[in-house]
This record gives sequence, structure tokens and C-alpha cells, in this order.
Amino acid sequence: MEIAVTAVTNEVRPPGADQSAARHHGRRWLILAVIAIAQLMVVLDATIVNIALPSAQVDLGFSNDNRQWVVTAYSLAFGSLLLIGGRIADLIGRKTTLVVGLVGFAVASALAGAATNFEVLVAGRALQGVFGALLAPTALALLTTTFTDAKERAAAFGIFGAVAGAGGGIGLLLGGVLTEHLDWRWCLYVNLIFAAVALVGALVLLPRHRRDRSVKIDVPGTITVTAGLFALVYGFANAEHDGWSSAGTWVFLAAGVLLIAVFVGIQTRVAHPLLPLRVLLDRNRGAASIAMFISAAGMFGVNLFLTYYLQQTLRYSPVETGLAFLPMVGAVMISATLSSSVLTPRFGPKPVVPLGMALSAAGLIWLTALDASSTYAAHVLPPLLLFGLGMGLIMAPAMSAATSGIDPADAGVGSASVNTMQQIGGSIGTALLSSLAAGAATDFLAGKQPTPDLIAQSTLESYSTAYGWSAALFAAGMVICGLLFRRGAPVHDPDAAPTVHM
Repeated sequence: MEIAVTAVTNEVRPPGADQSAARHHGRRWLILAVIAIAQLMVVLDATIVNIALPSAQVDLGFSNDNRQWVVTAYSLAFGSLLLIGGRIADLIGRKTTLVVGLVGFAVASALAGAATNFEVLVAGRALQGVFGALLAPTALALLTTTFTDAKERAAAFGIFGAVAGAGGGIGLLLGGVLTEHLDWRWCLYVNLIFAAVALVGALVLLPRHRRDRSVKIDVPGTITVTAGLFALVYGFANAEHDGWSSAGTWVFLAAGVLLIAVFVGIQTRVAHPLLPLRVLLDRNRGAASIAMFISAAGMFGVNLFLTYYLQQTLRYSPVETGLAFLPMVGAVMISATLSSSVLTPRFGPKPVVPLGMALSAAGLIWLTALDASSTYAAHVLPPLLLFGLGMGLIMAPAMSAATSGIDPADAGVGSASVNTMQQIGGSIGTALLSSLAAGAATDFLAGKQPTPDLIAQSTLESYSTAYGWSAALFAAGMVICGLLFRRGAPVHDPDAAPTVHM
């Protein structure tokens, strides 16, 4: 529902409509809490399951080759369906979509948690991805349409960006605690608690959003982009498993690129495009989407390989590993809030996001010096804090800029485009960095007699390579975002009629 507050209006409203809108708008900070819980559930699910995988593998008896599909099944469904998930939110209403997404995600989590074999676990994870593709764009669209005042919007996006940036670290900690003290299945069952809290909040706090009958489903666009994104994610997942020399990898990647090119062509011709190109062609929104893509791809240099380093080299337990990431989570929250409430309103995203890229790159370069004798306090914590500060400066301003100025009718699909860039970036980052790390370890051992010490050193070499390439991605992001973002703080038209979007 969209309510325009103007001095003079000819709009006919039902009795009490203004009071109802004011009541819901007065609850906007509680609505933000509901949105943040839904977003946290989706974000932490990507890492909490990684901690549970070794225990699940022992319990269900599946091979190392099959292990990746527990992660890939989720990312395939999630990444390929995000755009249509965003358009469904625009079509049937964001409250309805959020409720369906929460219930579906909870059911899928229960199915995966109760799995008695590998096939059921993978099916449950794929269903999580389907409903996650409804939840993620809807949560961001609700945030965009609930907060329109410049100062409040900055604060709201700071909180949301902190949740999005810190969710991975929280997932590692929560996964470690649940796996070590309860059972790996609770890494999936815990979603029922998050979903129940968010569901009650959504039913009580969110107003009913009338269906926008002007929104139509672009069937050819939906088919081509869903298939194209599926092929891209599958291609990169295949590269991680079978290597870059595999014909299957390149067939899927080529098909993905071709299908997405066809999709772009369709969007310029149809009357009701799935992703109106005006959403991405704005310089700030385009730069923000690229920032989300690069940051998601590069951050795997920390979330994935530093986890391996802490557990395999420093011999940390799952709980200790999760605790080790907590300072980074705090740094993300502090810098995300600072960037949204102070820096971006004053300077705009142009200096803030590139600065975040530079800090993140510096933190990753610092991590390349880690070796078997390094200690957490002296050698891991300082670069981890630097990386966290950088990520907070990227995430919140980029999310805000990526959805700023979008027509309310496009809020769902506009939010979905940001989530899609982030998800595809993460998938590419996982495959690319894993492949480069494995190659570095192989090259280090080439022509040498493998001994335990040499094997351990080759592992450290693989981690260092991953950190280095991640740093290169952030350095490229610093240059690209510095060139693309427009100068100056966000401009808000003081003569425009204030609008409360619910």
C-alpha cells in the first residue's frame, strides 16, 4: 500500500486509512527488527551449514565428492530464482510473500534437519534456496519502502547492512555451538525459531499490501534468466569440483552467458520486463550492484579459508573458530552504522565504498603473511578487524544506493537484482578462489617428495593465494566504484510530496 501525504489531494481513501498508515509507520522500527531477523536467517544459513557438514557426512555416510552438493543445491535454487522472487513480491504483495517465504523456509529447514539420507538433505537444502529467493528481495524491498526519510533511511540501512555483513560470522559461531553441544541437525532446526519470531512480527506489524494489477510476469524473461543464472552457478560449482579443464564447466558457463544475453535483449522489447533496465542503468545503482558482487566474491577469502586455517592449522574447535570471528562482526556493525548515519549522508557513496574496498584489500594482504607459528592476537585479529571495518563501509552504503530512487512498483525486483549480484558473486568467489588455492598447493608440491611438513606448508600457500586474489578483487572494486559512483551526497527533492510507502 502506498499513501501519499500531500497538502491537497483528490485521492479517495477509505475511512481510517490515514490512521492505519500512521499506525504502521509508527511501528517502522519494529518492522525493521522483523526484516532484520528474516535477513539474518537467510544470510547465516550459508555458513552455519558449513560447520555442520563434517558431522552430517559421518552421520549420513555420503562421500567427499557429494559433500559440495549440500551447499550447491541451496545456491543453485537461491541464485537462479531471486529475480522472479522479487517480481512475485511486487505482484502479490510483500507481506504475503514474506509470510509464505518464512513458512516455506521453516518447513524446508525441518525437512533437511530430519533427513535420514543424503538425497533428503539435498532436497531440503534446495527448498531452502527456493524460499530464500522469496525472502531476501522481499526483506530489502520492505526496508526500502518503509523508510523514506533520509536520516531514518540511513540508520535503517546501517542496521540492515550490519546484519547482512555480520551474518556469515554469526553463522560460524552459532553453527559451532550447536554442532559441538547439541547436534548438526540443530544447525537447520534453529531456522524454525528465527522463522517463528519473524512470522509473528510480520503478521502483527506489517500492513496488507494490495496487489499491483499493473505488474505482469514476463514469462520469456523469467525462463531465460532463471536458466541462465542456474547455468552460471552450476558451471562455477562444477569448476570447483571437476576443475577448469572440464568440458562441462565451460558448456554451462557459455550457456549461462548466452541465456543472460538473450534475457537482456528480451528486457528491451517486452512491455512488462522482469528486470526493467532502468533499475541498473542509473550510475549509482549500477556501481552499487558491482560493489555487492565484488565484495561477496572477495569475502570468501576470509569466511572460507580463514576458517580452514583456524581449524586445521591452529587446531581451533568449531566454537573457538566462531568466537574468533566475533571481533570482525563487531567491526562490521560499527562501520556499517557509521557509514550510513554519518559518512554517506555527508559525502555520498563515492568516497565511502572505495575506502571500504581499500581497507578490505589491505586486511587480506596482511593475512597472506600467516604461517604455522602465527598467533590469533598478534597476527589474525588485526587484519580481521581491518577487513571487518572495510566490509561495513561497503555493505550498508551499497545496499542503500542500489535501491535508492527505485519506483515502488519495482522495489521487489530492484532488491532482487542486488541480492542476485551478491549471490552470484559469492558462487563465483567460492569456485574461483577454491580452484586457485588448490592449484597453488599442487604447484608448491610439484617435483618434491611430500612430507607432513611440506604438505602443511602447501596448505598455507593455498590460503595465502586465496587471500591475495581476494585482495585483488577488492582492489579492482575500489577502482571501479571510484569511477562509477557519482560525486556528492544523495539529493532529496524538498519540494516533492512526502510519501510513506508501506
